Amino acid sequence: MRQTLVSPPAEPDAAAGYRARLGPTATLTFEKSDAGFTVTKIHLDVVAKVPGATQAAFDQAAANAKAGCPISRLLKAEITMTATLEA
Repeated sequence: MRQTLVSPPAEPDAAAGYRARLGPTATLTFEKSDAGFTVTKIHLDVVAKVPGATQAAFDQAAANAKAGCPISRLLKAEITMTATLEA
């Protein structure tokens, strides 16, 4: 069973000096066992608009966020991600 969760794009917080915009979508895969349903996979699609960011800096930030994700450690699920930087 797959479930897609879409978060509305995060609006920039001009008062805090942020101008970035993120639009994440998470697709979760559940498997049923005798104990009930378990999240076994999560795929994240992240689309971001970050004024002034280079593709290399964005790719590194996305890789760091994925590697340090506390949710993946909590769920022990396979997590994949596609991160796209918009111009």
